[in-house]
Amino acid sequence: MRYVLWLILSGFGVWGGTLPGLAADRPNIVFILADDLGWADLGCYGSTYYETPHLDSLAKQGMRFTDAYAAGNVCSPTRASIVTGKYPARLHLTDWLSGRPNRPDQKLSRPDFQMFLPLEEVTLAEALKDAGYQTAFVGKWHLGDSALYWPQHQGFDLNSAGCGAGHPPSYFSPYHLPNLPEGPAGEYLTERLTEEALKFMEDAARQKNPFLLYFSEYAVHTPLEAKPEVVEKYKAKAARIPQTAPEFLTDHGCPVRQIQNQPAYAAMVESLDDSVGRVLAKLQELNLETNTIVIFTSDNGGLSTAEGMPTSNLPLRAGKGWGYEGGVREPLLIRWPGVIPPGSVSHGQVMSMDYYPTLLEMVGLPLRPAQHVDGESIGPLLKGGSLPERPLFWHYPHYSNQGGPPHGAVRVGNFKLIEWYEDRRVELYDLKNDLGEQRDLARENPSQAARLSALLRDWRKQVGAQMPALNPDYRTASKTIHSENRAE
Repeated sequence: MRYVLWLILSGFGVWGGTLPGLAADRPNIVFILADDLGWADLGCYGSTYYETPHLDSLAKQGMRFTDAYAAGNVCSPTRASIVTGKYPARLHLTDWLSGRPNRPDQKLSRPDFQMFLPLEEVTLAEALKDAGYQTAFVGKWHLGDSALYWPQHQGFDLNSAGCGAGHPPSYFSPYHLPNLPEGPAGEYLTERLTEEALKFMEDAARQKNPFLLYFSEYAVHTPLEAKPEVVEKYKAKAARIPQTAPEFLTDHGCPVRQIQNQPAYAAMVESLDDSVGRVLAKLQELNLETNTIVIFTSDNGGLSTAEGMPTSNLPLRAGKGWGYEGGVREPLLIRWPGVIPPGSVSHGQVMSMDYYPTLLEMVGLPLRPAQHVDGESIGPLLKGGSLPERPLFWHYPHYSNQGGPPHGAVRVGNFKLIEWYEDRRVELYDLKNDLGEQRDLARENPSQAARLSALLRDWRKQVGAQMPALNPDYRTASKTIHSENRAE
């Protein structure tokens, strides 16, 4: 009853402001972050090979976003943006940690970028903890090799499995992950992490304090290891699918998977979906379903151009490590019973920095604009409204392990521009009419290309973005570099 009163007082639409004395009635938050899960990897986003009944049900119970983005095309930058509310370029944390080293076959050298999330950042967990929330981190952290920068020092009361690792040495016990005691031989990591998450929710429910569970799944990142019986299920399913299109096409010299038919990956997706289902069932069991906000998303696009190329992101172009939509557009599902209309769909453009201010506003806490300086609350979208048009930016001054060269990008409305830093060439796409980014409009619409190029250039200066430099070891490198590259 007090929770319903809180909703009435906060106005279902005029979120914001604190209610002293009612901290225990603030909504709980379950934030689930998948690793390397592509936009097209869920049934509710069009996949017919992968089976995701629990996530599809979550979409029916809340809001599904069609145009949600990660701030990075690889993991660590996006993860930093979520907990700080800042662009990775502003943080100078622009690649996975510790990143791909310079090589003589690369024209540009990477900048000297940030190798950990600074303790000076006031994270989302710290902001919620200040308001009386119990906070737990379960799973992949990947924001610094040293334990000094792990979740327990970034606002989380509990850290289970969070460390500097970008992927588990094994999905079957022994895992060899700090902060996670080994389980019985053969125990599956996704199931074990789910047990850790459920235990925290049970403990928090007993203490009757609001909680933040940041459940950062290691799945579906490589190594591609899944439960054998589930792999066999998808082998049989793949054998029944007629192949009517090429399995691979080439883009920028890289093979790109065009068909979802890899059994091990499909089995990992199913285990991820089962994990989400168990979390949702536990909320219902604990009678916490109606006052818990659930968010599900991913940290970058699906792996389609390297490292086994286990998934296809079609109709999006490319995947992880690239600036095309397949590298940065993400599934996003948000459920808040009684507030977000079930089965709703939003076409609003949102980015991973937005979760920080949005969640503060949703639970009735004051915003911290000096901290989440680049994020904006998407509250109006959750209420069926719209957001004012704003540019969304990306900056990746690195070469990715998936074949992507250094680049920047900006989306404004339906137009998206990509700038390749090696030669400063730009590509322009109309995403409304060309979701697959197949028709470059830069020459047809030079004024639009120039406008977006100027926006991107000005934004880089505003946030102090680090630019790559000419690689002195590059075998055929020129001795000169573009003047803007030197200036930035």
